[in-house]
Parts: sequence; C-alpha cells; structure tokens
Amino acid sequence: MELSDRKKKILCSAVEDYIRDCSPITSGGIKDRNVIDCSTATLRNELNALEAMGFLRQLHTSGGRVPTAQGYRYYVEQLLGETSANNKQLDEVRKIITSRTSSLDEIVSGIAKIVSKATNYPTVVMMDGYENLILSEFKLIPLVDNKIMVLIGTITGYITQTLDVKATLKDCEDASKYLTNHFKGETIGFMIENIEQFEMGMHSEIKTFQSVVESLISGLKTLNKQKYLNVRSEGSAKLIEHNALEGKKVLDVLENEGELTSRLQLKGEGNVEVTIADEKDSCSVVKAPICINGKQLASIGVFGPQRMDYAGIASALKVVVDSLKDLKGD
Repeated sequence: MELSDRKKKILCSAVEDYIRDCSPITSGGIKDRNVIDCSTATLRNELNALEAMGFLRQLHTSGGRVPTAQGYRYYVEQLLGETSANNKQLDEVRKIITSRTSSLDEIVSGIAKIVSKATNYPTVVMMDGYENLILSEFKLIPLVDNKIMVLIGTITGYITQTLDVKATLKDCEDASKYLTNHFKGETIGFMIENIEQFEMGMHSEIKTFQSVVESLISGLKTLNKQKYLNVRSEGSAKLIEHNALEGKKVLDVLENEGELTSRLQLKGEGNVEVTIADEKDSCSVVKAPICINGKQLASIGVFGPQRMDYAGIASALKVVVDSLKDLKGD
C-alpha cells in the first residue's frame, strides 16, 4: 500500500517511538518527540487514517494506538533499504572470519555472539551449506588406539574429524599431501562426488588409503546432512523482562530444533529478511544468509517478540553479510 510522504514519516516515527518505550502512540507524543511539520489536529487525522488502513490499532476508545503486524511490516520494509553496516561491528566480524586458524565451530559461535551482544536478543546460526566450503588443506595425524585426527582446512576455518583407522605417520603425511594437492581450491561437495576417481592413484602409494578415504567421506557426508544450530542466548533475560508471556513463547521456539530450522529458511536473494509476529505466530525473526564466494554456507537469525529493535538488528546482520561478501580463498 502506497503512503504519502507525511503518512510514511508519521508511521515510521510512531513505530520507532513505540519500540523504544512501549508507550501508546498519540498525536501529542509524536509532535513532541519528532520533527513533523504539521499541527496536532492534522497529526490526529493522519493517525486516524493510518488506523483505518490497518497500520495502527487503538487499545481503548479514548486511549493511544499501537502498531499492528502490518504497521511493523511496513516499517521494516522501509528501513531495510536504508540499513547500513556499523564499522566497529564490521571490524569485529572480519577479525573472526580472517582468523583461518580457528575451527569453523568457533567462527560460527563468534559471529553469533557478536550479533547477540550487539542486539541483546537471542541469535541462532544454522549451517546449511557445508558442501559449498572451499578446501585449502588436509592434515592427518596418527593418534593412539588406532585412530587418526583429520584437520580439514577451508577458506573460512577448519573442520576436525577423528577416524577409526590405523596408519603410520608416513602414511598420514603422504595422504595429507595427496589430498591437499588434488582437492585444494575445490569444494567439499566436489570432493565427495569425485573422490573415487582419485582412489586408484593414491591406493598404489598408500596401503591404508581406502580405509582412510572411506571413513573421511562417510564423515563428510554425515556433516553435510547436519543442520548445525548454534544458539547464543545473551538476550533471553531481556525477553522475559519486557513481557514474560511473549518472552516465554520466543524461548520455546529456541528450544525446538525443527521450529528453528523452518524459521531460518531464506528466499535465497542474499538479503536481510524479516518475519513479523502476529496473532497466529509467537515471535519475529530477522535473518540473513552467510555467504562465501557467492555460495550460502549458513543462515543467521535474531529472534524476539513483535516489539523489537528491527533497525538495530537489521544493521547488525548487515555487518555479517557485508563482511563475508567479498571473502575469497587464498
């Protein structure tokens, strides 16, 4: 629905005021706190019109108004086009991402922690694109009890696996070198699909090759199917503090892996997306894709009630999207 510039400014100001202090929206309040060049009577007429259009609703006959789900949705659509990344947060995220010596789990957890701290709302990261990770190196290390530790280096961080395979140090060094030489620069998905083409060449050099590769590929396939969910709940206390009932509904969603997976699905356009809570839904979600080299690796989402700081959250997620957009492998 197209609004006049004045109605648009009044609605966005009203929503921002309500998000900030949870006070019912009145013409006098908007006049006092916002720069809107019109009389209180005109403001009252505009608020009546916005209510008739479904953007606001009146709590009581003589009381102020509050935003509806439609009002929040319009506000969010307007602000998403104006959202910019915060440089300080951007530096923090880049520092984590460029630390290639960190494990992928540590990197994912670090990103979620920064966003949760910046927004003060619970943040969830769902890994759903392991096959898109680009490989940089392999390190196989023999352990006691006939096991091998595998460090799989990617342009984002490393993945660790422990294989039930007996092998000598020389075998592990040869296997590490062979796998790195043949799959550096390729994706995990490519390796899984094409490893059989390389088996014969390596098998003639390393007698333990078949058992190593079978275990490694089995582990990667299992990893690729997982929806690794990392939840940072630093903002949980704030949810309960503002509204115990709404806060509990959001926390219930955070404890349900199926719900989280469904709510973190994206349309695939590479942008920040918002789902607004309404009478039928229990919580709002502001979410975005985490992409490397143009391929989606994960989804990150911030969960909260209908009245939440959409502008601040969208900005924090924009930091993640922008900081990862141009990341390339070495």
